Amino acid sequence: MKPVRYVYGLTSALLMGGAAISLSTGYPAGAQVAQNDDRRMAQVVPRAGAPESFADLTEQLQPAVVNISTRQRVEVQANPFAGSPLAELFNRRRGQQGQQRGEPQIREGQSLGSGFFISADGYVVTNNHVVSPARNGTVTEITVTLPDGTEYEAELVGSDSQSDLAVLKVTGNGAFPFVTFGDSAQARVGDWVIAIGNPFGLGGTVTSGIVSSVLRNTGDGAYQRYIQTDASINRGNSGGPLFDMQGNVIGINNAIFSPSGGSVGIGFAIPSEVAAPIVSKLRAGEEISRGYLGIEFAQINDDLADSLGLEEKGGAFIQNVIDDGPASRAGLREGDVIVAVGGEPVTNDEPLGYLVANIAPGQTAPMTIIRNGDRRRINVTIGKRPSEEEMRQSQMFGQDDEDNAMPQPEADDAVQESLGLNLVPLTPQIARQLGVDTDMQGLAIASVNPNSDAARKGLQRRDIILSANYRDVATVTDLESVVAAAKKDGREAVLLRIRRTNGQRVYVPVRLR
Repeated sequence: MKPVRYVYGLTSALLMGGAAISLSTGYPAGAQVAQNDDRRMAQVVPRAGAPESFADLTEQLQPAVVNISTRQRVEVQANPFAGSPLAELFNRRRGQQGQQRGEPQIREGQSLGSGFFISADGYVVTNNHVVSPARNGTVTEITVTLPDGTEYEAELVGSDSQSDLAVLKVTGNGAFPFVTFGDSAQARVGDWVIAIGNPFGLGGTVTSGIVSSVLRNTGDGAYQRYIQTDASINRGNSGGPLFDMQGNVIGINNAIFSPSGGSVGIGFAIPSEVAAPIVSKLRAGEEISRGYLGIEFAQINDDLADSLGLEEKGGAFIQNVIDDGPASRAGLREGDVIVAVGGEPVTNDEPLGYLVANIAPGQTAPMTIIRNGDRRRINVTIGKRPSEEEMRQSQMFGQDDEDNAMPQPEADDAVQESLGLNLVPLTPQIARQLGVDTDMQGLAIASVNPNSDAARKGLQRRDIILSANYRDVATVTDLESVVAAAKKDGREAVLLRIRRTNGQRVYVPVRLR
């Protein structure tokens, strides 16, 4: 199952049609606040919003909230002991049982979450992680189940992993009940809210609470800004709506802070002011473009501010500038501190990542920076943020480890099967991570099947394949054609020229599987 995402530290966070109801307040009129300097402050009366019951509101909203489930085909490792001394024993036992060695196994997986109709013709909003495939998986079916138990097969219209939003479409007879987005910017700490969803697969569960914080930042990313609520949110609530007392969706339930795995009263919802424009574009089939600066940076904290002699605590400290990126072309340098973008100060509430991502690519933005204690202004033409896959590939060799959870590159199935290698073409970014010239061409090895001849010959992650059978290889397709030609000629191996991590270049014959 794909649950509500859990957040174990706020700095590392991953997770209506206009109901008109007369609501009465349960608070005593004329509630008073504390005294200040022996002077009694003005009396404060809470605005309407504490109902005697949520039943009428729930009755009108619940029909628009649906359960979402997926079926997936997931490829799992054939040998669970790969890379250990037990691997060969496992393969021998499988061989004795008449099974193919090294064949991947296919399992069926499922995910479960919530969503809600936003139109009478069947458009549904949910979280992207509810309907996205598991690692090495493929979604084969998405089912939307209404509160009355009616099931519909759904089509994925569009999804956006960065904001964790997705839009589905179901087709049925008649009009579907739907709700509408409200204005989350009007939400205040202390406002009542209700969440409707599908926790633990129970379906149609309603919880209530208050807004604990508005625009709570859990990181510097463009979409790590949430409405925090103490309304109970658990597994399966992902993608469900957070309603205000007028029946408008002001948030989409997305993540929880939980040391135990269950709700502890700290839940997070994507604000409607963030979600609604993205949902509109996904529904229309439009591309989601975000601004990109091309730097690595750190938020200014007390220690960093003191070390730089800064009186102000806001801003972003540039740790690294990507070659030939928007920041590099504009003249930004490592060690600069960006304190404002387009006239907007860089703060904890308005972090750099958020400000830049919400500038259209191609637009020029003035930035105020501090360099060596001097304040200056630089105009930067904002670039287009690369896709998540491109970002992962550009960072995949950033740490010298063998993290098997790392997303794998676009390697061709034929190459994986024949050589046991996962490969990625060299780019300037990857070349820099590997410590080679940025104009070098070749294929970087991301991982090696431990049961392959390539592994036995010592090929390893971060090695670079320069040629195969004396032909230069710059793309996976290049290598695939060499392998195909070798098989056609009846050869049982190919000769690879390898650049080792120590800089040594050697020829290595690798047998085909």
